[in-house]
Amino acid sequence: MTIRLYDTSARQIRDFAPLTPGCVSIYLCGATVQAAPHIGHVRSGLNFDIMRRWFAYRGYDVTFVRNVTDIDDKIIKKAAEQNRPWWSIGYENERAFNDAYAALGCLPPTYEPRATGHITEMVEMMRGLIERGHAYEAEGNVYFDVRSLPGYLSLSNQDLDDLRQPSEDGETGKRDPRDFAMWKAAKPGEPSWETPWGRGRPGWHLECSAMAHKYLGEEFDVHGGGIDLIFPHHENEIAQAKGFGDAFARYWVHNAWVTMSGEKMSKSLGNSVLVSEMVKHWRPVVLRYYLGTPHYRSTIEYSEESLREAESAYARIEGFVQRVTELAGHAVEPAAEVPPAFAEAMDDDLGVPQALAIVHTTVRQGNSALAADDKEAAVGRLAEVRAMLGVLGLDPLDPQWAGEQEQGEDLRHVVDSLVRLVLDQRESARARKDWATADAIRDQLGQSGLVIEDGPQGPRWSLGSR
Repeated sequence: MTIRLYDTSARQIRDFAPLTPGCVSIYLCGATVQAAPHIGHVRSGLNFDIMRRWFAYRGYDVTFVRNVTDIDDKIIKKAAEQNRPWWSIGYENERAFNDAYAALGCLPPTYEPRATGHITEMVEMMRGLIERGHAYEAEGNVYFDVRSLPGYLSLSNQDLDDLRQPSEDGETGKRDPRDFAMWKAAKPGEPSWETPWGRGRPGWHLECSAMAHKYLGEEFDVHGGGIDLIFPHHENEIAQAKGFGDAFARYWVHNAWVTMSGEKMSKSLGNSVLVSEMVKHWRPVVLRYYLGTPHYRSTIEYSEESLREAESAYARIEGFVQRVTELAGHAVEPAAEVPPAFAEAMDDDLGVPQALAIVHTTVRQGNSALAADDKEAAVGRLAEVRAMLGVLGLDPLDPQWAGEQEQGEDLRHVVDSLVRLVLDQRESARARKDWATADAIRDQLGQSGLVIEDGPQGPRWSLGSR
């Protein structure tokens, strides 16, 4: 068994070899909490939640760190626009992010450090970088000298001569426009902290280098985030860490975007879909299926039609689970191991689409067993399905999702009674061989979003596409 991951720094899929046998350390760039999360934000959390679950299934002890950027230019700007304290903006949106992660079934991180809680570590890192000749102070700002570090830009594969480093207002005193700010001098009215170089606040890149060092040490296994972070954020993280003397991350793993009309989903473009609104119209487990089952390196083009397809696909899985559970008379425990083909797909760069195909094949096999009244085979397939879905965080019988079913149970009983009346009429039509009426009833139910299946125990209904 060897897990293989696409390493952005190597530009190829590599065999995963942990720094410490039996252990995996992961650092994921988390939320910048200037606003509530849209589904593009939480895709990264979902993708790395699945990675974490797969490592755990393979027997690794996983340490998972996901940071919170609770101070930056955008948060300060929002606070000024809304005439609110900067920290209240950050805290409100941090809670919104945590609610979104929890709603979609993401396991809580081992550690979730905030940037503002690690100023001491940042100052220590800046001091070390200045002493080593990789950084300098200018007019209260502290900059990293990009020319001082051989190999800078190796992650993004850029040419230093062509580099255009993003910069913000107030970044004065640079020796070279390509240098980047690690610490920004205080402006009137802005939050600030005391340092040997005057009061100021951290730059975006410094916080992650400092927090990864604190929680995972000088070297760790996997650093993750969205592809939009490769430059400048991750490139500059590497520069700071290596300049400080850390080996830093051994593998760099990046997930692709969620797009609308071909553009990255973002608030600045006005094309974001907030998680808090989405869960009012779609079951959270359907959103997890929709966002978590494409390959993490594939772009997801958002559409209502795709969500409906995800809803129908998951409903087919749920229907199978429910039918076998009813037949068995008790909850069928997940199998001890997933099928070999599922494991092979997951080991190959987290091939969730291929793994999910195994899930649906097993469901079809289970449905065939049900049709043949083969209880033992049906129960066996359900055990395998639950094992696979558990790895993906999609098991309908998991307490995370079982609550969704319980909330609608009373309504389901009412609908069931009404549908049964109609099905009885259909059965009467079939008994007198009035096939036209029987088919018409079935078609009308189908137009209402109900799927009717005829089996040995009589007809049963389930929800289909919207």
